[in-house]
Amino acid sequence: MSDAAHPQSHGHGAAHPYHLVNPSPWPAVGSLAAFILAFGAVHWWQGNTPLIMVGGFLLVLVTMAGWWRDVLHEANVERVHTPVVRHGLRVGMGLFIASEVMFFVAFFWAFFNSGFLVNPSITQWPPAAIAPLETWGIPFLNTLILLSSGLAVNWAHHSLLHGDRSGLKKGLALAVGLGFLFLSLQGYEYGHATFHFKDGVYPSVFYMATGFHGFHVFVGACFLAVNLIRALKGDFTAEQHVGFEAAAWYWHFVDVVWIFLFVWVYWWGA
Repeated sequence: MSDAAHPQSHGHGAAHPYHLVNPSPWPAVGSLAAFILAFGAVHWWQGNTPLIMVGGFLLVLVTMAGWWRDVLHEANVERVHTPVVRHGLRVGMGLFIASEVMFFVAFFWAFFNSGFLVNPSITQWPPAAIAPLETWGIPFLNTLILLSSGLAVNWAHHSLLHGDRSGLKKGLALAVGLGFLFLSLQGYEYGHATFHFKDGVYPSVFYMATGFHGFHVFVGACFLAVNLIRALKGDFTAEQHVGFEAAAWYWHFVDVVWIFLFVWVYWWGA
């Protein structure tokens, strides 16, 4: 994209390639949604109604839809996503994923803190009263599903770079379908587990780590679904597809976290 072709791309006539973002309600709304969701989850875990958590979750969805809509408007209508802005978006996504890595590090730390007998009150891992899930059942199947979805995203990306719109759409559709299949199987797994969240440190860490990963799979699947809708509408070119790149990076991050969960929590932890 050249400045001659889009003179308004420098922020409505500004003499620089940067984008000064218009005032937006979504950072505040998103923070409120995250607080309500977290508060509602704790409230529900204490045996109370899940309505607060559901309300926070719906507000998160509203935030995602509204914020993405505004970003797409900036890119497609206002034409303010110059090469400098697109570079900044990539850096921002990379830093966000790095922060998410540290989020999961905390859960692995808690798991290994108990699993390597650092806590003298725990003499066996998993505790004797816990019957771990079968490693080579649903967890292994979900591993194959999630890795296959990552390959589908790579297929879509390769197709986009080579002008194959059909491959782009098919790859994204396959990745989204596999993502929601993963979530369905994880829900089935939770429903048939022999231990519950409050049954000790192992169940607590297990459900926190795998549950938050499941939430990330849901967010990533929604992210890819938005890109699928955009692809069906004719968005993205080989030169400009930052939104697709962000979704692909996020999805591969979800894949890598699951590999660590499978190896250490499901396999070694069993």
